[in-house]
Amino acid sequence: MAGTLATAAGLDPARATVPVETRGTRPRVLFVSHTGTMSGAELVLRDVVRAWPGSAAFLFERGPLAEALREAGLSVQLAVPGADLSGLRRDVSPLRALPVLGRLARLGLDLARAARTCDVVYANSQKAFLLAALPARLVGRPLIWHLHDILDGAHFGRAQRIVQARLANACAARVIVPSQAAAGAFVRAGGRRDRVTVVPNGLDLTLDPRPAAALRAELGLPGGPLVGVFSRLAPWKGQDVVIEALARVPGLRCVVVGSALFGEDAYAAGLRDLAAARGVADRVLFLGQRSDVPRLMQAVDAVVHPSVDPEPFGRTLVEAMLAGVPVVATDAGASSEILDGGALGTLVPPRRPDRIAAALAEILARPAAFAGRTRLARERALARYGAARMQDDLAALVRQVAARA
Repeated sequence: MAGTLATAAGLDPARATVPVETRGTRPRVLFVSHTGTMSGAELVLRDVVRAWPGSAAFLFERGPLAEALREAGLSVQLAVPGADLSGLRRDVSPLRALPVLGRLARLGLDLARAARTCDVVYANSQKAFLLAALPARLVGRPLIWHLHDILDGAHFGRAQRIVQARLANACAARVIVPSQAAAGAFVRAGGRRDRVTVVPNGLDLTLDPRPAAALRAELGLPGGPLVGVFSRLAPWKGQDVVIEALARVPGLRCVVVGSALFGEDAYAAGLRDLAAARGVADRVLFLGQRSDVPRLMQAVDAVVHPSVDPEPFGRTLVEAMLAGVPVVATDAGASSEILDGGALGTLVPPRRPDRIAAALAEILARPAAFAGRTRLARERALARYGAARMQDDLAALVRQVAARA
């Protein structure tokens, strides 16, 4: 197996190696996702399933994820029409969610039938886990929960955290998280420490060898100082903080890449209003959802990751490190882990536009001083956050869970 299996929460990675089960045939996995939209967790799933051709997927809604999974060799089952999960929001209490759960009773039965044809159920989100846990238990199939969230008060209500942690303790053979920050939050919510394994998200980027000036010209981006923010548009992602910071750095422009994916359209519209109110509307370029993020990253002078609440991982950070671009990130959640405590990027407190502005001004004024750190950041990303290493580690966990079952 390429690379050591990632750590159980709180343990030394060198001592947390999980043995690979090699006996018997390859287990058949049922991958469950609540959304068909391609966001961070779904991009991870797209890479994970490449190790499991011939397995199956159960999706609660249509979207580009279904086609990506079919291209990877999976059979895809879509939930019956009407299995709407929009009422199950992060801040909704379990009691208020009961009417929605009642409407999804048939979905649970369909999940149980699908799980019976597989050896392991792999839930790729919080909603997928909540709805797959009991059906998997009903048909006696082990369940893996890939938890891409931080179970804390910034993201979930207290009742939600308790329900999720207790259900995981009762039903999950293994809870996979992408960082020690996410592992710690799960344990603090009441989850069992011995159920958690940290497997950092992995990705690969194909870089354009041309200089930034050539990329800017091709992409239609302006000259001069330019930074970028790359994530879906949502209040906790903090794009508004960057706009506030921009007003403090004369002449600096910013590209905002991403769109509102999960009902955050009002926030997205408010960003344009904020830019106008701060007098920087002509310096903020809203590019929407893009498929050429690596090239856009290579074309800017720095990438800002301004999340105001803790991040479970931070795919944007790794992408920027691989692209060889200086990074400014808020010190919340996994950012410090990825950036090695600030040795590989600039960490600032959340909700501090003044600190972001100061960090960007320093990078723009002394780019050569950051070249060494940026080079080390790229080397760390290549060594630690490759897609192959993630696939191998997760495949070993799936085999282990299937063997123990």
